[in-house]
Amino acid sequence: MRISKDPIIRKNEILDVASKLFAEKGFDHTSTREIIDQAGIARGTLYYHFKSKEEIMDALVERTTAELFAAAKKVAADQTIPVYQRFVQTVLALRLDTSDGEDMMDFVHKPQNALMHQKMQTAVVTEITPVLASIVEDGIQQGIFQTDYPYETMEMAIVYATAAFDDQELVPQSEEIQLQRVSGFFYLLERMLGVEEGKLAKEMEGMFE
Repeated sequence: MRISKDPIIRKNEILDVASKLFAEKGFDHTSTREIIDQAGIARGTLYYHFKSKEEIMDALVERTTAELFAAAKKVAADQTIPVYQRFVQTVLALRLDTSDGEDMMDFVHKPQNALMHQKMQTAVVTEITPVLASIVEDGIQQGIFQTDYPYETMEMAIVYATAAFDDQELVPQSEEIQLQRVSGFFYLLERMLGVEEGKLAKEMEGMFE
């Protein structure tokens, strides 16, 4: 007799199986049939939870980023932390430092998973831009930052950072070039935010190590 499972548990089991297959074979080379077989479910069960393979990928992106975004938003909302430190700690909260996180990033950066990588980058820009912009707005009110475009400044910074520091296919980099690029990034960010040269770089020292 087939055991009926809680829908949330079943959905996460399907995502676990899909994640493993995508990591091994890539998104494009994984079929829904393989997901069904390895999950040990009926085709109708899969399509009850997900209408397509793309929807499975979207759910994986959401599951992967949800915890990171929640941690970043929690730090950003803590008004007891000074603006500079809050800005830095919010960015650091987005780092995947656990072994599971590193495995996920290795998986996402494989060429065959380019679409998932793109979706994760889009999620970061969409979710984190307003979070960092709110900190910049606090800094403007306190006279720390000077810009008429807090949202646009953060959006441009995040878009650049996800391309220059995350996507080695798009922007090939040696260690020397990487260090130069980080210096240039801070130089431009400080000017966009209207802060003293070197101030933000000092606060964020070590972030890209």
